[in-house]
Formats: sequence, structure tokens, C-alpha cells
Amino acid sequence: MALTPQWLDELRSRITLSAVVGRGVRLQKAGREYRACCPFHDEKTPSFYVNDEKGFYHCFGCEAHGDAIRWLTDQQGLPFMDAVKELALEAGMEVPAPDPRAAKQAEKRASLHDVTQAAQDWFARNLASCEGANARAYLARRGFSDEICRRFGFGFAPSERQAMKGALGQFDEDMLVEAGMRITVDGKDPYDRFRARLMLPIEDRRGRVIAFGGRILEADTNAPKYLNSPDTPLFDKGRTLYNIHRASAASRKTGRVVVVEGYMDVIALAAAGIEDAVAPLGTALTEQQIELLWRMTERPVVCFDGDGAGQRAAMRAVTRALPLLRPSHSLGIVRLPQGLDPDDLVKERGSQAMEDLLAQPETLLDIVWSHEKDAVPLETPEAKAGLKKRLLDHVETIQDPDIRALYKRELLERFSAFAYPPRPQRQWKSGGAPGGRQRGNWKSGAFAPRPTLSPHTAARLRAIIEGGARDRLTSAVFAGLVMRPNLIARHGEALEQLAAADRSLARVIDSLLDAAEFLEPNDTTPISGIISSPAPPDKHRFAFLDEGSDPQAAAEDLAEAISMLVERPALDAALAAATARFETDPEGAYAEQQRLLKRKLALTARSGEMGSRRAAGPAANEQDEPSPGETADGTETG
Repeated sequence: MALTPQWLDELRSRITLSAVVGRGVRLQKAGREYRACCPFHDEKTPSFYVNDEKGFYHCFGCEAHGDAIRWLTDQQGLPFMDAVKELALEAGMEVPAPDPRAAKQAEKRASLHDVTQAAQDWFARNLASCEGANARAYLARRGFSDEICRRFGFGFAPSERQAMKGALGQFDEDMLVEAGMRITVDGKDPYDRFRARLMLPIEDRRGRVIAFGGRILEADTNAPKYLNSPDTPLFDKGRTLYNIHRASAASRKTGRVVVVEGYMDVIALAAAGIEDAVAPLGTALTEQQIELLWRMTERPVVCFDGDGAGQRAAMRAVTRALPLLRPSHSLGIVRLPQGLDPDDLVKERGSQAMEDLLAQPETLLDIVWSHEKDAVPLETPEAKAGLKKRLLDHVETIQDPDIRALYKRELLERFSAFAYPPRPQRQWKSGGAPGGRQRGNWKSGAFAPRPTLSPHTAARLRAIIEGGARDRLTSAVFAGLVMRPNLIARHGEALEQLAAADRSLARVIDSLLDAAEFLEPNDTTPISGIISSPAPPDKHRFAFLDEGSDPQAAAEDLAEAISMLVERPALDAALAAATARFETDPEGAYAEQQRLLKRKLALTARSGEMGSRRAAGPAANEQDEPSPGETADGTETG
């Protein structure tokens, strides 16, 4: 039989963890737990805790964490099966036949750790030797102190192809290859992977060496500048972050973790006093690395270089993060000044300049918007529609429904503000030209010709006027403006408000306002080609539609009609808002709704009474009655 999870859980439940740990570590009682200085790293203040109830130990300094079995394998170096047998003997349990594959994998991991640690010790000795003189000179030029070099474990790999085999002869060739230290090629002898390079150990969350990164020191166009270990049983570059064991401890103090592009950036920031930085290892930020970051803080800050490659890397990180977003968990993005990386920035402007940038990261939404808006020129409707599609494509990748809905709303609001900007407000002067523009005498003493509307605008305006059976007030107002164009300028601000409230009228209003800027103040000639019949059908209802009415009375009627037309959509919006509040404030919403309905009815009644002040005879009285199926202002019912 194999070691099942149920059997292992039973074993753990029968073991008092503090008794096992206490054999080699002096524990102090701390409430319901025990504490001590961590045996996995050097510290003066205890941050290592043992909890018997939960059955695990944890260090808040180096993140060492495990149960009784892991304690024996990691702290005392026992193979997995030996650790299980020792604990089973103590618990009085019989050990079933183990799974050979699992036991073999556990033993292999333990032995490969020995290989990587031995390689690190050898690299460090090489750096201190005569062979490491060039590497030491490079570190000095970078401004790295001896203390920083020791903390991060810099080393040196000599140029000989077989140097490691001789130095680490206690390990089989197969182990050196499996640990990523040597390379095998069919038909050739194995050779060292890292040669003539400045070496850096890559460590796991507990500070154990699991892989290496090497930077070339001599100019060689055929060799990569940086070289990392391949994936091994110890090392998966997509699931590892460089410097995570040091940054985890620092982030608990700062409440932040910073992600930079390379390990040299991490070390440069640490030298400048910014110690909560990590880096991916030769890949774009992966989903697994984002989850690792979220274990440290809910909003890690990802920092990218100011060049084009850095900006592309920022967008790749954004697209990886969007599907993973969940409440309170996101990424902040910092884009460095053009041409600078973190090392350059802290050297040129000091660590405070970097801190200032990190304190004000952009949101993922900001990056999506700016990247897509700047991706291609947006000079045509088709290009703008493409922008909208790209934005919505990003939104659809978000799995959380609430976050997806919020991103969609915010991005569409930004798109609308960009694609449909409000028209500039004209400065109207009472009784004068719109914008104070001087009319006439603009070329050789001649007056400007009367403006004409485009065929499309004229057709649209004619449709509005002739559609009076549906909305008589709107039809009458536009017919009045066509008949009395000298009054357009006077109502410029009100017409702007109407255009903003009803986008279907915006283009026609804009054309009328533009045309009005070129008319003489006393020009009462109607705009030709718009009204097909000699007299509008509602001439008896609205004074401004009767050519024979008093000009002053017509102007007053038109002003009142425009005011009512502007107020209608505002009332509708207010009614909708009041109705939406019913669930949270039923009494207040109902009272507001009744007030608004009363005002709307009064507005409708006033529209129907506009012609009553005119003593126009029986025909006028007949026309004042609304048609069946129609309200007094001409709006269809039912």
C-alpha cells in the first residue's frame, strides 16, 4: 500500500510538533504558540513560531513553513521516507509500503540542493580568487559595495569548459546535468553551462539555492548577455521570483512589493535602500508569479523601463493580470522616464525619485486605455470604432463579473468622452452676433452671402418639421427658427443645452448655429428650401409660425417654446432617477416623482395653451384641441 494523504494526516495528528522542533531549537511559550529565533536564517529577534493546534511552523522572516515531516527533511536533512519512519515509530504507527516514485522524487530534490549549494560555494570562492579580478572590477564599476555582493552571493564561473566537473567531482555527472550545471550534447562530452560569467544564485522562498543566473563579462556577440539555469526538478522559472525570500520580509514593513525587469535592477534598488523588489527570470510575468505576489500584498507595483521594450512588457503583464483580477487584488504600473532603468534612475536622481514614482502607480485600466488609444491614429470613425472593439476585447477577458462590469463602464465612458467630445460653448451676446463676430464688409466692402445648409442637414431639418404629428412642439420650434433665423443667435445657449440632451438633434442645431453667425442682426428672411408648404400647419397654435403675427409676440412665444423643449428631457431624466431610488428611499422617491409629474403635466398644458392669448377666431379654437391619441404638446400616447 502507498502513503495516502489520509495516512499522513493521521501521522501528523499523533505528533506534537513543538516536541519534535524543541529537540533542536529552544522554544519559548507565547500564548497558544511557541516562538524562537529562526533556525533557517540568522536573526536576533524571534520570528519563528510553532503552532501545535494547526500542526505547522512558520517563520515571518524567511517564510520557512512546514509540518513535522518537512521539519525533519529540511532542518535535519533526512530523506522523506526516513523522516516518515522516524515519526511513525514515535507515534506507534506501522508504515505502509511507500510509493516508490514519490520517495525517489523527494530524495532527488534533496540531493540536487546539495549540488546547487556546492556550486554556489565554488562560484563565490572563484570571485575572491585571482580569476575573479575582472568580475570584481565590474561590480565596483556598478557601484555595488562588498556588503551587497556578499548579501546577494555574487560569484564567478571560469572560462574552462570542464572546470566545474573537477571542482564538484563528488557528484555524478548525471546529477550535475539534472541540476542544470552541465550540458550534454549527442556525440560530445558534457561541458559547463556557465563559463566566463559573473554568477548570481537564484533562491527559493526559504533562501535555498535552486538555480543560477550569469552575466557575460567579455564582449561576445554570439553569446547571450544574461543566461539562466534551465528548468529542473528544483527550478521552474515561471513559478519563481528572484529575491522573493528577502523581499517577503521587507514587504511586511513597507506594505508593498516592487517588480522590476531583471535581477541587476533588484540589486541596484537594494543598494539604494529599496529592499522589497523582485524580478521574473527571463520571462514575462506569469499567472503563477502574479499569484505569488498577491500572497505578499494585494496590489504589487510593477515597474518597467522607459523604452519601447519596457512598454510592451507592461502591456503583456496587464493582459496576463486581467483574467486573474478579483476584488481588492490588482497591479499598479510604474513606467520609468524614457531611456532609464531603475539602476540609472537611482544613480542619476537618487532613491527618492524612485520612491516618488512608486508612490503613484497607474492602474491597469489606465494602461489599457492609454495603450490602445495610442496604438494607431484615430482620425476616422472606423479607427475610433476599432479602439472601442479593442477595449471591449480586453474587458471580456476579465473573469470576475463585477470587475468586468466596472471596467466596461469606465472604459466606455472614457471612449465616449474621446469620440464624442462636447462642442465648444459659444459666447452669446444678447441681440448681437453669436460670438461677437463682425458681420458684413468682410471682403472688398461686400456683405457675406447668405449661408446654405448642406443637403443632408436640410433633409433632416425638413423631416423634423414635417413630423409634427409625433411631436408638435419640436416641429414647431424648428419651423419657427427656419422662419425667423434672426432669433437663432438669441437662443444659442438654450439650443446648446437641447443638443446635449438630445443627440438626434445635435447636428441640425449645430448647423443652424453656424449659419446664424453669418446672418445680419435684422435679417428676417426665412431659410429657403426647408418648409415645403406656404404656411406651417400649426400657425394658429404658435404665434411665431404666423407670418402676420406681431414680431415681439412671436419672439416671446418662440422663447417660451424653446424653454419648454429644453426642460422636457431634464424632467424625464429626473423622473428616471427618482424611479431608480425607489428601492433605497421609497417615500422620498415617490414624493419627488409626484412633484416632477405635476411639473410635466403643467408643461404639457402650457404647450396646449400657447395659442389661447391670441384672438384668432374660431379656427384657432378648433386647432387648440389635441387630436385623438395625442397629448396637448403633440406627443403620441399609448
